[in-house]
Amino acid sequence: MNLQRVVALLVIVAMAAGAGALLLQSTDDDDPFATYCAEVEARRGELGAALAAGQRLGLIRALPTFELLAEKAPEDLRDEWTIVIDRVTEVRDAFADADVDPATYDPEKPPKDLPEADRDAIEAAAVRLGSQETKLAFAGVSQQARDVCKTPLSL
Repeated sequence: MNLQRVVALLVIVAMAAGAGALLLQSTDDDDPFATYCAEVEARRGELGAALAAGQRLGLIRALPTFELLAEKAPEDLRDEWTIVIDRVTEVRDAFADADVDPATYDPEKPPKDLPEADRDAIEAAAVRLGSQETKLAFAGVSQQARDVCKTPLSL
């Protein structure tokens, strides 16, 4: 066997090995839902625990989990996750900026020393969180988890 044939054979073997490695590596990439669904299943318990803290505080506590799920989400869920994360972040930031504990805040009886601008910011963030757009985003994320991942995801 001459040197050219040996080199050609080695090149073909190397290319075949590389292609095989790419095929094995890309199986999760071929199904964008597989990685996401695995993450939904893995995060379901911590999300439930966070949300058990009540509506406002629960959503704020769940924000890091929402962000992790959004990172793994397939492209068709990115818009919904963006809305969810943006709205919860707005609420979290409004409470933090006002230096008010969301767990004890009562919108009917806000702290007497709370400036009106802070109260307005909290109320505006809460209204956006409760908007139809946000409800649809939460519903879309939940529906996807149920239908595609076969995992209930209570939001």
